[in-house]
Amino acid sequence: MKSPIRVAITGAAGQIGYSLLFRIASGGLFGPDQPVALNLIEIAPAMDALKGVVMELDDCAFPLVTEIIATADLNEGFRDANWALLVGSVPRKAGMERGDLLGINGKIFVEQGRAIEKNAAEDIRVLVVGNPCNTNCLIAMNSAKSIPSDRWFAMTRLDENRAKAQIAQKVGVPVSKVTNLAIWGNHSATQYPDIYNAKVDGEIASNKVNDEAWVKDDFIPTVQQRGAAIIKARGASSAASAANAAIDTVASMFFPTKEGDWTSVGVCSDGSYGIEKGLICSMPIRSNGKGWEVVQGLELNTFSQEKINASVEELMAEREMVKDLL
Repeated sequence: MKSPIRVAITGAAGQIGYSLLFRIASGGLFGPDQPVALNLIEIAPAMDALKGVVMELDDCAFPLVTEIIATADLNEGFRDANWALLVGSVPRKAGMERGDLLGINGKIFVEQGRAIEKNAAEDIRVLVVGNPCNTNCLIAMNSAKSIPSDRWFAMTRLDENRAKAQIAQKVGVPVSKVTNLAIWGNHSATQYPDIYNAKVDGEIASNKVNDEAWVKDDFIPTVQQRGAAIIKARGASSAASAANAAIDTVASMFFPTKEGDWTSVGVCSDGSYGIEKGLICSMPIRSNGKGWEVVQGLELNTFSQEKINASVEELMAEREMVKDLL
């Protein structure tokens, strides 16, 4: 039997955590022959709810699960973790400015970054899901400076999946036919889904769509505002789709990228495409299963470059808001 992969998950009793855990436990992340150990982390007031989740996990009798730890202690929660999924964060509430949200969550991610650095396994990888995920990731990364910057990721795969679905529906093909879709920038309303480098069945997606008005007036705003639309429709934020995207993100780093394709994730910029070094910015990424690289050489038209610049400027503004935490 393979050695178990230990996965630490914050906000484990929340809606996204609940949707996420059973897929990891059943082998839906690392495969049907890879054992997993689960470190489930919650805040103290949610520990009773977490106990109920653990009871359900027990009752599923998943053969791949070797251990379940439920805790409100960050040191215990991140101990020996190979992957940390930082799902929990304080949601934005009515009357709250983005700077307020960044300040509140920033302190949480400082503590989590320090606990990860102190307790996690040497090969730790960290995916930040809790919003604002790019800047929360930046804060956690800067609070754990001994962990290499290429181990930190912010989730924009949900945006990629949303964009692929919109294109597939527009063209009338299965979503599996849509590839090479990159999300650039921040996981926010400024993010840029790049249809001009995406492909549909091997052809450039924008050519296949052949409707520039739809691209600019419908497609891009729909992807950018999809989270708000879901909240309006169901009265709650995305949970199952966010959990699915977290699974997709980790899998895309754990397994090699399909030949010729790429995926989207927020990473620490190395200066590629003129994006300032050190920002956590979503870009097209390719993985070999052990490491990753930014896909180079993509042509960006003037429209694309302007959209990317606007999102990068927002990331820089957010960084300025939390500079005392970095």
